[in-house]
Amino acid sequence: MKVSMIQMNMLLGEPDYNFDHAVSLVRKAAESKPDVITMPETWNLGFFPKYSPNSPADKEGNRTKRVLGALAKEHGVNIIAGSVITRYDDNIFNTSYTFDRQGCLVASYNKAHLFSPMGEDLHFSKGGHLSTFELDGVRCGIAICYDIRFPEMIRTMSLTTIDILFVVAQWPQARLEHWQTLNKARAIENQIFVCCTNSVGTAGDVRYGGHSAVISPWGDILREGGDFEEIISEEMDLSIVEGIRTGMNIYRDRRPELYSGLLS
Repeated sequence: MKVSMIQMNMLLGEPDYNFDHAVSLVRKAAESKPDVITMPETWNLGFFPKYSPNSPADKEGNRTKRVLGALAKEHGVNIIAGSVITRYDDNIFNTSYTFDRQGCLVASYNKAHLFSPMGEDLHFSKGGHLSTFELDGVRCGIAICYDIRFPEMIRTMSLTTIDILFVVAQWPQARLEHWQTLNKARAIENQIFVCCTNSVGTAGDVRYGGHSAVISPWGDILREGGDFEEIISEEMDLSIVEGIRTGMNIYRDRRPELYSGLLS
């Protein structure tokens, strides 16, 4: 499976510009004929403007579904549409949508872990479910930024035998080492590929770190971006996953009966 990750810069609170820019980048990414195109977190508005009743959040994700679904169908490519800021009734969510090659919406996920140090939990509603899905017969999962700090979430999805975890983020440059370490750890401990797509640029005084990457189940960085806007492509040999799990079967050797009780 070949993935092309769009390490996008966006303008804070400018959805029209950001949609136009995203469309041009998706078209450019499609030129190399990937199987999957990915985008970063909250690319429609940036992370994140303060909200009001007249917030430009995408109502029920309709604009994203229309635009990205059409692009997926036009180019015959699966699209992990990063995440966008959406409004459902009076609730604001940080929502990821995934489209298949026919442009059909195959998965949606509202970010479960909201980043309280920046007040995300004061503006957004928490998602209430995890999301796994298939692309071209490959079982995948999705996580948004802060989610990657919660290994129990990723392990829960991995127990359903996902082979790829897609992570979409606006991760700051100041904690870049955490970004690299956590994504690598999630790949190794769950024996999965991790495709982590980050943004670049600035929002206020926060600079985002880029360094999107494709990481193998062994923790090898197969491809890594820099700290500027670019498209990073890499092909994953998914056949190695079964061999790794057979040779070091951590799922067989787990002791779940010990994990649910309190330590003595």
